[in-house]
Amino acid sequence: MTRTTRRFALAAAAAAATALILAGCAGDPGELGGDEAEPTVAPEATFEAGTTMARLADAGTITIGTKFDQPLFGLIGPSGTPEGFDVEIGKIIAGQLGIEPDNIEWVETVSANREPFIENGQVDLVVATYTINDKRKEVVSFAGPYYLAGQSILVLADNDTIKSEDDLVGQNVCSVTGSTPAAKLQEIGAVPFLTDTYSNCLEPLRSGQVVAVSTDNVILAGLSAQNPGEFKVVGEPFTEEPYGIGVKLDDTDFRMWINDVLEQSYEDGTYEAAWEKTAGQELPFVEPPAVDRY
Repeated sequence: MTRTTRRFALAAAAAAATALILAGCAGDPGELGGDEAEPTVAPEATFEAGTTMARLADAGTITIGTKFDQPLFGLIGPSGTPEGFDVEIGKIIAGQLGIEPDNIEWVETVSANREPFIENGQVDLVVATYTINDKRKEVVSFAGPYYLAGQSILVLADNDTIKSEDDLVGQNVCSVTGSTPAAKLQEIGAVPFLTDTYSNCLEPLRSGQVVAVSTDNVILAGLSAQNPGEFKVVGEPFTEEPYGIGVKLDDTDFRMWINDVLEQSYEDGTYEAAWEKTAGQELPFVEPPAVDRY
């Protein structure tokens, strides 16, 4: 399928998407992951035979890997399904395949298992605060980036001694196994204290086993917001973390099609609506970065 054909299929739903967003503005902005401004489900999604898009559209289901413990981006909600900005991005992609949100199977992907889950076919794609880098691109491919984060520092609310990454040198700092922030901590001379999920870093921080938690600023903002008065984010971001959508290494058609979906969502307003109903409750909206069609 050519890029022009893909864009034609996406554009067909743009007007409906815009109307849905406007209708959704009347919803309760305080309810994270509510039903307002649900992404449009393309009524007649058709794709070239043999492509991943055709397979998923024909099946009517998709399996998406995301985080289950990341406030604002991917967190299990009262319904038992994950809620957050990454989840909404996944719904936008599924919708352009003609797949309803109820027909998405969400699989928890922690930082250490994202590549194996993609390689082994346990998920069709991963949207999970997933930083694009050259090492990962050796084993999986990325659509996007759709968001640019940066590594920062979370400390106890009464800690006035840690102000930047320079103050982490020689100190125990919590992050997660297999993450780019953990590698950066080692590079700057901190002592990484590693666990499987960022939520599991909070108790070591409370108990004094570590002086800080370090990962992407948007993740830390979510953890802080979830525990008001306990923690604070300090310093300026000291890395750039472009978030991408992981797919199988050789699936160029699927990667390029997802890039088309992302670009269309920037234009028709579904991307901004997804942000405002989730991460936008704590963080200001910024224009998304240009996708990289490598």
